Amino acid sequence: MISEQLENKRSIPAFDRLFVISQYLAPQHLISRAVGLLANTRHPAIKNALIRWFIQRYQVNMAEALHENAEDYACFNDFFTRELKPGARTFVTGANEIACPVDGAISQLGSIGQGRIFQAKGHHFDLVDLLGGNQEFAAPFEDGEFATIYLSPKDYHRIHMPLAGKLKAMVHVPGDLFSVNPVTAENVPNLFARNERVVALFDTEQGPMAMVLVGAMIVASIETVWAGQVAPRRKQVTTIHYGETAPALSLEQGAEMGRFKLGSTVVLLFPKGKMQWAEGLTAGAGVRLGQLLGTKL
Repeated sequence: MISEQLENKRSIPAFDRLFVISQYLAPQHLISRAVGLLANTRHPAIKNALIRWFIQRYQVNMAEALHENAEDYACFNDFFTRELKPGARTFVTGANEIACPVDGAISQLGSIGQGRIFQAKGHHFDLVDLLGGNQEFAAPFEDGEFATIYLSPKDYHRIHMPLAGKLKAMVHVPGDLFSVNPVTAENVPNLFARNERVVALFDTEQGPMAMVLVGAMIVASIETVWAGQVAPRRKQVTTIHYGETAPALSLEQGAEMGRFKLGSTVVLLFPKGKMQWAEGLTAGAGVRLGQLLGTKL
């Protein structure tokens, strides 16, 4: 199976090929759980050394963090989901402006064609699969717009609302935990529709909006502000309807909606004819939380 999925990738560098193959063979969930335990340790010597190493290795800008020192955090996960100082990010405020929900880099963005979303270099994945196999949830986004934003290790890892919205449903989709960096995006088919993910569906003034929080290798957990850590033990798709089986919830533009522990990717979906992406946004472009991502039509 691995050789079949890589048969058209003979030209990729040997190290990258080995990296991709190793992820097929690795016990992804076991490794992620083990890293999660380490990230939650509160032993001062261990967590302080780990945080300091991470800051230096990834050149994390601690000057913008509310707490700048390793000793200020109870564990590595608290550091990784650190709060920023007031004013460290500025949100767009125009009535027709859509804010970027995270710090990171654009992996891809554009239009959804015939229910397929572009991943990278000849790879696409299915809109319905991304949303947990629910055709009703996918229908509003047929021929709509998508943006895939990758969060690197050094980035701020809280996720905020691009628009004000009322939570309609949350879907937990169990799956693999491949890395989501550019190498795997280019070489692992259906990456974002095969990894574990949390789908948050909102109603906004522009119609439906989906925010898909994609898990990855060594991501200890995905959290939302309304449900906390989202990790049902059942190995099947789990859906909660808000305003029906759970209390309704509304969030303003810029409000925190979730967090990644050890980072990953956000996929945004909008319906056809409701918005357009800001000029200058292309694959590989760096983005900052709160900047202009698009405008309402």
